[in-house]
Amino acid sequence: MSSVPTVKLNNGYEIPVLGLGTYKALGGEVEKAVKDAIDANYRHIDTAYLYGNEAEVGNAVRAKIAEKIIKREDMFIVTKLWSNFHEPDKVEYACRLSLKNLNLDYIDLYLIHWPFSFPHISDNDSWPVDGNGVAIVNDDIDILDTYKAMERLVDQGLVRSIGLSNFNSEQITHILNGCKIKPVINQVEFSPSLNQRKLIEFCKERGIAVSAFTPLGRPNPQLKTPAFIYDDSVIEIGRKYNKTSAQVVLRYLIQCGSIPIPKSQTKERIQQNIDVFDFELNSDEMSVLDQFNTGHRIALLPALKHSKYYPFNIEF
Repeated sequence: MSSVPTVKLNNGYEIPVLGLGTYKALGGEVEKAVKDAIDANYRHIDTAYLYGNEAEVGNAVRAKIAEKIIKREDMFIVTKLWSNFHEPDKVEYACRLSLKNLNLDYIDLYLIHWPFSFPHISDNDSWPVDGNGVAIVNDDIDILDTYKAMERLVDQGLVRSIGLSNFNSEQITHILNGCKIKPVINQVEFSPSLNQRKLIEFCKERGIAVSAFTPLGRPNPQLKTPAFIYDDSVIEIGRKYNKTSAQVVLRYLIQCGSIPIPKSQTKERIQQNIDVFDFELNSDEMSVLDQFNTGHRIALLPALKHSKYYPFNIEF
Protein backbone atom coordinates (compact mmCIF):
# COMPACT_ATOMS: atom_id res chain seq x y z
CA MET A 1 0.00 0.00 0.00
CA SER A 2 1.38 3.40 -1.00
CA SER A 3 2.41 5.64 1.85
CA VAL A 4 1.48 9.22 1.08
CA PRO A 5 4.17 11.91 1.45
CA THR A 6 3.23 15.08 3.31
CA VAL A 7 3.86 18.77 2.72
CA LYS A 8 4.83 20.95 5.66
CA LEU A 9 2.55 23.98 5.90
CA ASN A 10 3.79 27.41 6.96
CA ASN A 11 2.56 26.83 10.54
CA GLY A 12 4.41 23.52 10.96
CA TYR A 13 1.47 21.15 10.47
CA GLU A 14 1.78 18.55 7.73
CA ILE A 15 -0.83 17.75 5.08
CA PRO A 16 -0.84 14.57 2.97
CA VAL A 17 -0.02 15.52 -0.63
CA LEU A 18 -3.15 13.79 -1.94
CA GLY A 19 -6.65 13.67 -0.47
CA LEU A 20 -10.21 12.55 -1.17
CA GLY A 21 -12.64 15.14 -2.51
CA THR A 22 -16.32 14.75 -1.57
CA TYR A 23 -18.20 17.41 -3.60
CA LYS A 24 -21.64 16.16 -4.75
CA ALA A 25 -21.20 12.94 -2.74
CA LEU A 26 -24.09 12.36 -0.36
CA GLY A 27 -25.50 10.00 2.23
CA GLY A 28 -24.31 6.44 2.59
CA GLU A 29 -22.27 6.71 -0.60
CA VAL A 30 -19.93 9.34 0.79
CA GLU A 31 -19.66 7.53 4.12
CA LYS A 32 -18.62 4.36 2.32
CA ALA A 33 -16.22 6.29 0.05
CA VAL A 34 -14.47 7.86 3.07
CA LYS A 35 -14.19 4.47 4.79
CA ASP A 36 -12.80 2.92 1.59
CA ALA A 37 -10.37 5.82 1.30
CA ILE A 38 -9.11 5.42 4.86
CA ASP A 39 -8.65 1.68 4.23
CA ALA A 40 -6.65 2.64 1.12
CA ASN A 41 -4.36 4.80 3.29
CA TYR A 42 -5.90 8.23 2.60
CA ARG A 43 -5.42 10.46 5.61
CA HIS A 44 -6.64 13.74 4.04
CA ILE A 45 -10.39 14.22 3.48
CA ASP A 46 -11.89 17.39 1.99
CA THR A 47 -15.48 18.45 2.62
CA ALA A 48 -17.46 21.69 3.05
CA TYR A 49 -20.56 22.96 4.83
CA LEU A 50 -22.11 23.59 1.39
CA TYR A 51 -21.70 19.94 0.36
CA GLY A 52 -24.19 18.82 3.00
CA ASN A 53 -22.12 15.74 3.83
CA GLU A 54 -19.98 16.77 6.83
CA ALA A 55 -21.96 14.44 9.13
CA GLU A 56 -21.31 11.42 6.89
CA VAL A 57 -17.61 12.27 6.61
CA GLY A 58 -17.42 12.52 10.40
CA ASN A 59 -19.30 9.22 10.82
CA ALA A 60 -16.81 7.43 8.58
CA VAL A 61 -13.78 8.91 10.37
CA ARG A 62 -15.16 8.02 13.81
CA ALA A 63 -16.04 4.49 12.64
CA LYS A 64 -12.44 3.92 11.54
CA ILE A 65 -11.17 5.36 14.84
CA ALA A 66 -13.46 2.92 16.68
CA GLU A 67 -12.04 0.07 14.55
CA LYS A 68 -8.56 1.23 15.63
CA ILE A 69 -7.54 1.61 11.96
CA ILE A 70 -6.62 5.25 12.64
CA LYS A 71 -6.34 7.76 15.48
CA ARG A 72 -7.88 11.21 15.15
CA GLU A 73 -4.43 12.80 14.92
CA ASP A 74 -3.63 10.62 11.87
CA MET A 75 -6.33 12.40 9.87
CA PHE A 76 -6.27 15.79 8.16
CA ILE A 77 -9.87 16.98 7.83
CA VAL A 78 -10.64 20.04 5.68
CA THR A 79 -13.96 21.88 5.64
CA LYS A 80 -15.05 25.32 4.49
CA LEU A 81 -16.92 28.43 5.59
CA TRP A 82 -19.80 29.11 3.20
CA SER A 83 -20.47 32.58 1.79
CA ASN A 84 -23.62 33.32 3.84
CA PHE A 85 -21.56 33.20 7.06
CA HIS A 86 -18.98 35.86 6.14
CA GLU A 87 -20.18 38.48 8.62
CA PRO A 88 -17.48 38.36 11.31
CA ASP A 89 -19.97 37.59 14.10
CA LYS A 90 -21.27 34.56 12.13
CA VAL A 91 -17.89 32.89 11.54
CA GLU A 92 -17.54 31.10 14.88
CA TYR A 93 -21.19 30.08 14.73
CA ALA A 94 -20.63 28.52 11.28
CA CYS A 95 -17.47 26.77 12.42
CA ARG A 96 -19.32 25.26 15.38
CA LEU A 97 -22.06 24.06 13.01
CA SER A 98 -19.41 22.22 10.98
CA LEU A 99 -17.81 20.80 14.12
CA LYS A 100 -21.22 19.58 15.28
CA ASN A 101 -21.89 17.99 11.87
CA LEU A 102 -18.47 16.31 11.83
CA ASN A 103 -18.77 15.42 15.53
CA LEU A 104 -15.05 16.04 15.93
CA ASP A 105 -13.19 18.15 18.51
CA TYR A 106 -11.30 20.27 16.00
CA ILE A 107 -10.92 20.91 12.27
CA ASP A 108 -7.45 20.53 10.77
CA LEU A 109 -7.99 23.16 8.06
CA TYR A 110 -10.84 25.65 7.70
CA LEU A 111 -11.05 27.54 4.41
CA ILE A 112 -13.06 30.53 3.21
CA HIS A 113 -14.87 28.68 0.42
CA TRP A 114 -15.22 31.65 -1.98
CA PRO A 115 -14.24 35.31 -1.67
CA PHE A 116 -17.73 36.68 -2.43
CA SER A 117 -20.33 37.06 0.35
CA PHE A 118 -24.06 36.41 0.54
CA PRO A 119 -26.36 37.89 3.18
CA HIS A 120 -27.27 35.46 5.97
CA ILE A 121 -31.00 34.84 5.54
CA SER A 122 -30.92 31.41 7.20
CA ASP A 123 -28.33 28.69 7.77
CA ASN A 124 -29.69 26.73 4.83
CA ASP A 125 -30.36 29.53 2.34
CA SER A 126 -26.96 29.05 0.78
CA TRP A 127 -27.61 30.92 -2.49
CA PRO A 128 -30.12 33.77 -1.92
CA VAL A 129 -31.65 35.26 -5.07
CA ASP A 130 -33.85 38.26 -5.77
CA GLY A 131 -37.20 38.26 -7.59
CA ASN A 132 -35.40 37.96 -10.95
CA GLY A 133 -33.37 34.97 -9.83
CA VAL A 134 -30.15 37.02 -9.55
CA ALA A 135 -27.81 36.06 -6.72
CA ILE A 136 -27.88 38.59 -3.88
CA VAL A 137 -24.32 39.46 -2.89
CA ASN A 138 -23.15 41.49 0.08
CA ASP A 139 -20.10 43.34 -1.20
CA ASP A 140 -20.02 45.52 1.94
CA ILE A 141 -18.33 42.72 3.85
CA ASP A 142 -14.56 43.07 3.67
CA ILE A 143 -13.25 39.53 3.25
CA LEU A 144 -10.29 40.50 5.46
CA ASP A 145 -12.71 41.01 8.38
CA THR A 146 -14.08 37.51 7.75
CA TYR A 147 -10.53 36.17 7.75
CA LYS A 148 -9.70 37.94 11.03
CA ALA A 149 -12.69 36.18 12.60
CA MET A 150 -11.21 32.90 11.28
CA GLU A 151 -7.96 33.74 13.10
CA ARG A 152 -9.89 33.77 16.39
CA LEU A 153 -10.94 30.16 15.73
CA VAL A 154 -7.25 29.17 15.78
CA ASP A 155 -6.77 31.04 19.06
CA GLN A 156 -9.76 29.14 20.52
CA GLY A 157 -8.44 25.74 19.39
CA LEU A 158 -11.49 25.04 17.20
CA VAL A 159 -9.31 24.81 14.09
CA ARG A 160 -5.59 24.19 13.66
CA SER A 161 -5.02 25.92 10.33
CA ILE A 162 -6.91 28.43 8.21
CA GLY A 163 -6.76 29.23 4.54
CA LEU A 164 -8.51 30.32 1.39
CA SER A 165 -10.25 28.77 -1.59
CA ASN A 166 -10.81 30.26 -5.05
CA PHE A 167 -8.90 33.47 -4.18
CA ASN A 168 -6.94 35.29 -6.86
CA SER A 169 -3.54 36.93 -6.36
CA GLU A 170 -5.00 40.37 -5.51
CA GLN A 171 -7.40 38.88 -2.96
CA ILE A 172 -4.60 36.85 -1.37
CA THR A 173 -2.47 40.01 -1.15
CA HIS A 174 -5.36 41.82 0.56
CA ILE A 175 -5.46 39.07 3.22
CA LEU A 176 -1.67 38.99 3.64
CA ASN A 177 -1.52 42.77 4.12
CA GLY A 178 -3.84 42.66 7.13
CA CYS A 179 -3.68 39.22 8.71
CA LYS A 180 -1.90 37.99 11.84
CA ILE A 181 -2.02 34.30 10.87
CA LYS A 182 -0.86 33.64 7.32
CA PRO A 183 -3.20 31.37 5.29
CA VAL A 184 -1.60 27.94 4.87
CA ILE A 185 -3.39 26.98 1.63
CA ASN A 186 -5.32 28.36 -1.31
CA GLN A 187 -7.54 25.63 -2.78
CA VAL A 188 -8.28 26.20 -6.47
CA GLU A 189 -9.41 24.35 -9.57
CA PHE A 190 -6.30 22.93 -11.22
CA SER A 191 -5.99 20.36 -13.98
CA PRO A 192 -3.87 20.07 -17.12
CA SER A 193 -6.49 22.17 -18.97
CA LEU A 194 -6.39 24.90 -16.29
CA ASN A 195 -2.71 25.21 -15.58
CA GLN A 196 -2.38 27.29 -12.43
CA ARG A 197 1.41 27.57 -12.53
CA LYS A 198 1.40 31.37 -12.16
CA LEU A 199 -0.88 31.21 -9.14
CA ILE A 200 1.11 28.33 -7.65
CA GLU A 201 4.33 30.30 -8.08
CA PHE A 202 2.70 33.38 -6.56
CA CYS A 203 1.51 31.36 -3.55
CA LYS A 204 4.80 29.47 -3.19
CA GLU A 205 6.75 32.74 -3.00
CA ARG A 206 4.51 33.68 -0.05
CA GLY A 207 4.71 30.33 1.72
CA ILE A 208 1.16 29.28 0.81
CA ALA A 209 0.49 25.74 -0.45
CA VAL A 210 -2.05 25.08 -3.22
CA SER A 211 -4.57 22.25 -3.21
CA ALA A 212 -6.26 21.23 -6.46
CA PHE A 213 -9.95 20.45 -6.83
CA THR A 214 -11.43 18.89 -9.99
CA PRO A 215 -7.91 17.63 -10.83
CA LEU A 216 -9.22 15.12 -13.38
CA GLY A 217 -11.62 17.55 -15.05
CA ARG A 218 -14.73 15.37 -14.49
CA PRO A 219 -14.08 12.66 -17.08
CA ASN A 220 -16.90 11.76 -19.48
CA PRO A 221 -16.20 8.43 -21.23
CA GLN A 222 -19.02 8.95 -23.78
CA LEU A 223 -17.72 12.34 -24.92
CA LYS A 224 -14.08 11.39 -24.29
CA THR A 225 -13.55 14.62 -22.36
CA PRO A 226 -11.39 16.12 -21.05
CA ALA A 227 -8.82 15.48 -23.77
CA PHE A 228 -5.96 14.99 -21.30
CA ILE A 229 -7.56 11.80 -19.94
CA TYR A 230 -8.29 10.20 -23.32
CA ASP A 231 -5.38 11.45 -25.44
CA ASP A 232 -3.12 8.77 -26.92
CA SER A 233 0.04 10.53 -25.75
CA VAL A 234 -1.12 10.44 -22.11
CA ILE A 235 -2.32 6.85 -22.43
CA GLU A 236 1.14 5.98 -23.83
CA ILE A 237 2.88 7.59 -20.83
CA GLY A 238 0.60 5.54 -18.60
CA ARG A 239 1.54 2.33 -20.41
CA LYS A 240 5.21 3.02 -19.80
CA TYR A 241 4.63 3.11 -16.03
CA ASN A 242 1.74 0.62 -15.97
CA LYS A 243 -0.61 3.42 -14.86
CA THR A 244 -3.95 4.84 -16.00
CA SER A 245 -4.22 8.28 -17.61
CA ALA A 246 -5.83 9.57 -14.40
CA GLN A 247 -2.81 8.37 -12.40
CA VAL A 248 -0.47 10.12 -14.84
CA VAL A 249 -2.48 13.35 -14.47
CA LEU A 250 -2.44 13.20 -10.65
CA ARG A 251 1.31 12.58 -10.71
CA TYR A 252 1.71 15.61 -13.02
CA LEU A 253 -0.28 17.83 -10.65
CA ILE A 254 1.78 16.71 -7.66
CA GLN A 255 5.00 17.41 -9.55
CA CYS A 256 3.62 20.86 -10.45
CA GLY A 257 3.59 21.53 -6.70
CA SER A 258 -0.10 21.08 -5.92
CA ILE A 259 -2.06 18.84 -3.53
CA PRO A 260 -4.79 17.16 -5.62
CA ILE A 261 -8.07 16.05 -4.03
CA PRO A 262 -9.69 13.76 -6.63
CA LYS A 263 -13.28 12.81 -5.88
CA SER A 264 -14.44 9.24 -6.40
CA GLN A 265 -17.02 6.94 -4.87
CA THR A 266 -15.71 3.81 -6.59
CA LYS A 267 -13.48 1.68 -4.37
CA GLU A 268 -11.21 0.64 -7.25
CA ARG A 269 -10.72 4.24 -8.41
CA ILE A 270 -10.19 5.51 -4.89
CA GLN A 271 -7.36 2.96 -4.62
CA GLN A 272 -5.95 3.83 -8.07
CA ASN A 273 -5.93 7.57 -7.35
CA ILE A 274 -3.61 7.16 -4.36
CA ASP A 275 -1.31 4.71 -6.15
CA VAL A 276 0.83 7.45 -7.73
CA PHE A 277 3.93 7.53 -5.54
CA ASP A 278 5.97 4.74 -7.15
CA PHE A 279 6.81 6.56 -10.39
CA GLU A 280 7.92 9.99 -11.56
CA LEU A 281 7.33 11.82 -14.85
CA ASN A 282 10.37 13.15 -16.67
CA SER A 283 10.54 16.67 -18.09
CA ASP A 284 9.42 15.58 -21.57
CA GLU A 285 6.38 13.84 -20.12
CA MET A 286 5.56 16.91 -18.00
CA SER A 287 5.74 18.97 -21.22
CA VAL A 288 3.21 16.66 -22.88
CA LEU A 289 0.72 17.41 -20.07
CA ASP A 290 1.54 21.14 -20.19
CA GLN A 291 0.25 21.24 -23.77
CA PHE A 292 -3.35 20.66 -22.64
CA ASN A 293 -3.54 24.05 -20.93
CA THR A 294 -6.48 25.85 -22.59
CA GLY A 295 -7.59 27.88 -19.56
CA HIS A 296 -10.90 25.97 -19.53
CA ARG A 297 -12.51 26.38 -16.12
CA ILE A 298 -15.35 24.15 -14.86
CA ALA A 299 -16.18 26.12 -11.68
CA LEU A 300 -16.70 29.46 -13.42
CA LEU A 301 -19.81 30.69 -11.50
CA PRO A 302 -20.87 33.31 -14.06
CA ALA A 303 -23.90 34.12 -11.87
CA LEU A 304 -21.51 35.89 -9.47
CA LYS A 305 -19.76 38.11 -12.01
CA HIS A 306 -21.56 41.17 -10.62
CA SER A 307 -19.76 40.83 -7.25
CA LYS A 308 -16.63 42.92 -6.80
CA TYR A 309 -15.18 39.82 -5.11
CA TYR A 310 -15.67 37.61 -8.20
CA PRO A 311 -12.17 36.07 -8.48
CA PHE A 312 -11.80 35.38 -12.20
CA ASN A 313 -11.67 38.88 -13.66
CA ILE A 314 -7.86 38.91 -13.60
CA GLU A 315 -5.34 36.46 -15.04
CA PHE A 316 -4.54 34.68 -11.76
